Amino acid sequence: MAPARPRLCAVLGLLLCGLRPAAAMAADERRSESPAAATACWRVEDFVVAQECGPCSGFQMTVPECSPTGFVERINCAGSGRAEFKSCRSARVEARGFWRFVGAALAVAAVAAALVLARQRVLDRRALEKVRKQMEAI
Repeated sequence: MAPARPRLCAVLGLLLCGLRPAAAMAADERRSESPAAATACWRVEDFVVAQECGPCSGFQMTVPECSPTGFVERINCAGSGRAEFKSCRSARVEARGFWRFVGAALAVAAVAAALVLARQRVLDRRALEKVRKQMEAI
């Protein structure tokens, strides 16, 4: 039963920290290695951000760039002059994920501290009982 606990803690940590968007972004990067996606102008040219990173609207959800993160920015490529969408990460979502992680870490630290104090009390009681029995034996 002891070996299952680290795995359980790891699974709970991943769920609490919300690492799924990062995994989706990594999967998107692997998918974009295909020859069709390699022709995106922002990969080979300089570009200017025409519209800052924002949530995808209803009709934009069909755009492949929108599916990994749910956020997209509109860019203009300098060389070809093409306007395209590029998947991006929202600073607000990133900040929320960070504070969720900090909260989970503090909660784990508080639980660990409580367990250490409880264990220390049990060990102190055992030591006092042992000393008391030794004193009675004299």
